[in-house]
Amino acid sequence: MTTDRYNAREAEPRWQKIWDEQQTFAAKNDDPRPKYYVLEMFPYPSGKLHVGHVRNYTIGDVVARYKRARGFNVLHPMGWDAFGLPAENAAMERKIHPKGWTFANIETMKSQLKLMGLSLDWAREIATCDPSYYKHQQRLFLDFLKVGLAEREKRKLNWDPVDMTVLANEQVIDGRGWRSGAVVEQREMNQWVFKITKYAQELLDALDTLDRWPDKVRLMQRNWIGRSEGLQIRFALDPSTTPNGETELTIFTTRHDTLFGAKFMAIAPDHPLAQAAALKNPKLAEFIAETKRHGTAQEIVDTQEKLGFDTGIEAVHPFDATWKLPVYVANFILMEYGTGAIFGCPAHDQRDLDFVNKYGLGNTPVVCPEGQDPATFVITDTAYDGDGRMINSRFLDGMTIETAKEDVAKRLESETRGNAPVAERQVNFRLRDWGISRQRYWGCPIPIIHCPKCDVVPVPDKDLPVALPEDVTFDKPGNALDHHPTWKHVTCPQCGGKALRETDTMDTFVDSSWYFARYTDPWITTAPTDRAVVDHWLPVDQYIGGVEHAVLHLLYSRFFMRAMKATGHVDVEEPFAGMFTQGMVVHETYRKADGTYAEPSEVTIDTSGNDRRAVLTATDEPITIGPNEKMSKSKRNTVGLDEIAGTAGADTARWFMLSDSPPERDVIWTEEGAQGAYRFVQRLWRLVGDAAKCAAPQNAPRPAQFGDAATTLRKAAHRALARVTDDIERLRFNVCVANIYEFANAFGTSLGSIDQEPTDDYRFAVREAAEILVRLFHPMMPHLAEECWAMLGHQDLVSQAAWPQIEPDLLVEDSITLPVQVNGRKRADVTVARDAGTTEIETAVLALDAVKRALDGKAPRKIIVVPQRIVNVVG
Repeated sequence: MTTDRYNAREAEPRWQKIWDEQQTFAAKNDDPRPKYYVLEMFPYPSGKLHVGHVRNYTIGDVVARYKRARGFNVLHPMGWDAFGLPAENAAMERKIHPKGWTFANIETMKSQLKLMGLSLDWAREIATCDPSYYKHQQRLFLDFLKVGLAEREKRKLNWDPVDMTVLANEQVIDGRGWRSGAVVEQREMNQWVFKITKYAQELLDALDTLDRWPDKVRLMQRNWIGRSEGLQIRFALDPSTTPNGETELTIFTTRHDTLFGAKFMAIAPDHPLAQAAALKNPKLAEFIAETKRHGTAQEIVDTQEKLGFDTGIEAVHPFDATWKLPVYVANFILMEYGTGAIFGCPAHDQRDLDFVNKYGLGNTPVVCPEGQDPATFVITDTAYDGDGRMINSRFLDGMTIETAKEDVAKRLESETRGNAPVAERQVNFRLRDWGISRQRYWGCPIPIIHCPKCDVVPVPDKDLPVALPEDVTFDKPGNALDHHPTWKHVTCPQCGGKALRETDTMDTFVDSSWYFARYTDPWITTAPTDRAVVDHWLPVDQYIGGVEHAVLHLLYSRFFMRAMKATGHVDVEEPFAGMFTQGMVVHETYRKADGTYAEPSEVTIDTSGNDRRAVLTATDEPITIGPNEKMSKSKRNTVGLDEIAGTAGADTARWFMLSDSPPERDVIWTEEGAQGAYRFVQRLWRLVGDAAKCAAPQNAPRPAQFGDAATTLRKAAHRALARVTDDIERLRFNVCVANIYEFANAFGTSLGSIDQEPTDDYRFAVREAAEILVRLFHPMMPHLAEECWAMLGHQDLVSQAAWPQIEPDLLVEDSITLPVQVNGRKRADVTVARDAGTTEIETAVLALDAVKRALDGKAPRKIIVVPQRIVNVVG
């Protein structure tokens, strides 16, 4: 037996140094082997990493190491999503520069990632805050501007009054800024936008081609793009009720079948008609002002109380000139969606129903479910949005919804007012153009100059990058670039007059929308990409990251590839061929009596009684054990990488994170689980040590024949090899781990059964099994694998070794299990030799107790054996 314990603290740094010195994981752009690009979403350098941060990196590393072993030229890079508000906030709190804070964090986190033994090509490292990176981002912006994919426009925007910056709709959560938590306001401002809507249909259609993406992610993107086919209808207005004699109100609807259920019209607070009415109605103006104190994100609109103001304006029903509908200004209508106006059919839309119930407008159901009596069908608090037949709808009564829609569309299309049809069929999208302007310092400067004479002037390519000034102060609220005494004052490159730089910087989602393309050749200085190189590597074969980025980051990246193709920088449209969203790592929380949290390292758990109890180790103060939650600094429920690597070793952490649950689900980090993983590390070390003592020498000749013991061991090894290979391909890492456990058990049992000098065939089988085992767990536990590989006498690295070859003959089972039916009902299973004859099978079946009981002691009339499938006994 090998008695020495595996010393992770000594072995892991040694192998990391060897990999680094030999540049083991560097990818070459001119390598003739087939390419494989695996990438995890790059981190924000916020400080120290904990085990919760690196689950996705471990998953990616398993794939990268496996694909190298399968003969691929693997690109597996790393970088830093380094711009953003947290650095500015840290600068203000600590009175330091964001750059210093950011790069100090990068150094810390880089050293921690190296502790994990990740097979990364560090030569391609990038940081988005480095001018050598954002120079090319500025070039992309200018190229997008030339082809009409970037524009400046005045828009209603979400304004965070604490962070003092614009927020995208997606960055407003429950009416508050996603970072500051401040209640978001609306402001009208000029800002730069990327015209993502030009690709709305294309982005939607292409989702069908992404068959290696999770269905839930594709559905989230479909819903965000939000394609809807409907009818744009010009409602007539009673001019005697309008502020300036207006005669029309245009709406877009997808439910024109429900027109006879209409009870009101509603317009957005910033609709031109609302603004005109507000000039003559102070109370309406006050109502509109109040609505503007809230953001425009869909979440706000969906969750806030539905409020309206009756303007006194009346609209005319398109099918009945005597039917007047009141026009409200409503806080749940947004100008940016459709036309900023709707008709409300409360019986069949919950939002509209909540509104009419508040204002006493009533409802009329016009769609009745099949099987329901129309005479008794009523709506009270819950709208009906299902299928059915039309009721209370005059000429539409009895029609299906789709038939009614078509009938309404044809009638209104054929009717004209002022030489134009009353209605037109139209396709609308929920997706809106991407506003990228942010009023902050620590971001990529927008390369634009504002000249009083020449207006908006692009910065010439020769003057890129427009670099951030380092001599900034944060002693005033707002954007430090606005307060800088000299930086924004420049000469216009067109007329030579005095001009001002654009002081807005880009949304950090821009930084992360193309970094994967830059990785392919981060050394090129003359362009964002080398076309031949980027077209070779893209798309990323396997992308890995959290589902929280399913809409923003992934959708923006898909747009960016199309925009970069339109400007000649790539010839691909989809950035990620495969997408995997991993679950989180969670840990229970520990709360002190004063409400503050304690870290796991500060707590002692007592399991001696019936209940688990916790105390603060230093003081014995009782601690309340809370639920498992995502590891976070605020809850202090993190386990540090330094801590785990310095004790049990990085491989223990890697193994536990892969073994405890399917990778798409959350994993609960427990000390007991980590200790179990550590024990298995030691067990593998002893097992390979025992195998090394009796294994055949390297390159020993293959025996002509194998005895039973050798054959059994070889079958166990190749079965494990086949299963683990299949499960890594499917990203089922917890199943891989289970198969390695099973194989280790079989291997240990085989070695333990040796009671005499092993034969040459068995010694060959032991070496083969040991080398298969080490290569199987190498992607998961690379340091241990290198140590075991060396123990087996190898002078090369297992990181560079080929994946073992499966021998199919060894996967064929000697026996087969067949179901047994008696008089048509399954009664048992029978296990027989695969090549057993009919007589042998019949004898084995009749010997089964379950069959004897079913026949009640009688002889069967007939036994039908369907080879390799089933046995039928007829009594």
